[in-house]
Amino acid sequence: MTKITENVIETFCIELLEKQGYEYIYAPDIAPDSDNPQRSSFEDILLSSRLTDAVARINPTIPHDAQQEAIKEVSRIHSPELLTNNESFHRMLT
Repeated sequence: MTKITENVIETFCIELLEKQGYEYIYAPDIAPDSDNPQRSSFEDILLSSRLTDAVARINPTIPHDAQQEAIKEVSRIHSPELLTNNESFHRMLT
């Protein structure tokens, strides 16, 4: 019987998301100390430039100010509770 490890699950999930059109980037390749940093520190949860590009690409007809307001809202932490924040974020997406 094959042992299911975290690596097996992670690889499966990455492959599944890639099949759906998502781009996988190995985290150390975009780390703050890498040749292509996409955040100033590991404390930065969101990859701001990627989020801004995605919002503009997905919503080209929405005014720039509205796009910036949406980014600000997504970036805001409303509660110290992780579950509450996840639920709030999910509501914004749906």
